[in-house]
Amino acid sequence: MREVGPKIRTAGMALALVALVGGCASIRDHRGYLVDQTLLDSIQPGVDNRLSVERSLGRPTFVSQFGNEDYYYVSQIVKTPPFGRPRTSEETILRVRFDPAGNVVAVDKRGMEQVARISPEGDKTDTLGRHRSLLEDLFGNIGAVGAGGMGGTAAPSGPGPNGS
Repeated sequence: MREVGPKIRTAGMALALVALVGGCASIRDHRGYLVDQTLLDSIQPGVDNRLSVERSLGRPTFVSQFGNEDYYYVSQIVKTPPFGRPRTSEETILRVRFDPAGNVVAVDKRGMEQVARISPEGDKTDTLGRHRSLLEDLFGNIGAVGAGGMGGTAAPSGPGPNGS
């Protein structure tokens, strides 16, 4: 029988490498509202109201709690690299503003430019107070509170329940 040639062996190893690397691709996931530009363009300020907006765009992701009840539609594209944490790569927030009568005043569209990136320092948050060791946590309250059943009131001195 003939031995497998070096070209076939190299091609097999390259194919196995491609299969392994193909499994390491990022996962792309959509979360929230699916933005349809045609439906969004159909919302007319001064013409539409809350009911027509809900019929066109669907129920909002959330409604503002303070002031006028504006509708918010949130859409995110999240990418998860292999062995990594999910990261938001795209975000769209639609806000439909209403007047007190419930008619559309404006439709605002925001994206990732409004997202604030913060980087906390360290992995611990300092707290006020003193730092206690394990033994202080376990035995620190011994004797701090009066012993059980040793109340500070004197026993009644008479035959009745109130000492009379």
